[in-house]
Amino acid sequence: MKTRTQLTLAALLAAVPLAPALGADWNDPQEPFAIFGNTYYVGTRGLSSVLITSPAGHILIDGGSPKSPVQIVQHIGQLGFKIGDIKYILNSHEHFDHAGGIAELQRLSGATVLTSVEGERVLRTGKPSKGDPQYTELPPAMATVANTRAIKDGDIVRLGPLSVSAHYTPGHAQGGVSWTWRSTEGGRTAAMVYADSLNAISAGPFRYSANTSYPHARADLDKSIATVAAFECDVLVSAHPEGSGLWERLAKQATMGNAAFIDNNACRAYADGARARLARKLAAEAAEK
Repeated sequence: MKTRTQLTLAALLAAVPLAPALGADWNDPQEPFAIFGNTYYVGTRGLSSVLITSPAGHILIDGGSPKSPVQIVQHIGQLGFKIGDIKYILNSHEHFDHAGGIAELQRLSGATVLTSVEGERVLRTGKPSKGDPQYTELPPAMATVANTRAIKDGDIVRLGPLSVSAHYTPGHAQGGVSWTWRSTEGGRTAAMVYADSLNAISAGPFRYSANTSYPHARADLDKSIATVAAFECDVLVSAHPEGSGLWERLAKQATMGNAAFIDNNACRAYADGARARLARKLAAEAAEK
């Protein structure tokens, strides 16, 4: 007889819809692991998903692509937690690779899904914004997400002892949000950051230097890069884990413990990389004129 977990995973596999090609390794397997204190990595190899736990219930950040919930559910169970104890699901931005799995994870958990005003509209309707810099690369629709709620820039999500702050960081997408909180381990409290994507990536005719569908995209991205650079930041996880050196730090965990993830310069370095990519993008756009 199959266990309840096996039945759930089988149902997830059957429910995954056809999706556009993702990065070659985005859904490759990745074992879950502790990051620091009550914060755990439960995502795939190329798509971050972070679980913040408490006796009052848990908070999950990002749901990966439509294929990712299979692993995320399994990882949460491997760590000794239950999908049904997740009370809030937070989203970094409304692209298929970070929000495509949220509908299924919300269905399994019954959680409330929180994101920005722009992001909530996309999750609720399943329809991408025509102002999205990558609009022509996005699928026509995502699965609609139940029980969504928009939050404001600077709002704090509270659950028992947990306090997670929302910081609007648009530019890569119109609804981008980065999230900050604190985790304690061994008497040390670390400033934790889940940083949204800050890459200046576009498709079709969209230009960061000038466009009508999202005219303040460049200004938004400049501001978002500065916001992330200014965070109090001991431990950084970015929406794509390789973007913040997570695998290099994980490799040191065996010898250093969870202190391997502490890097007080991580947010500044992440922002510097994004600023350099934006400059290259603007230079390439200028050269096309």
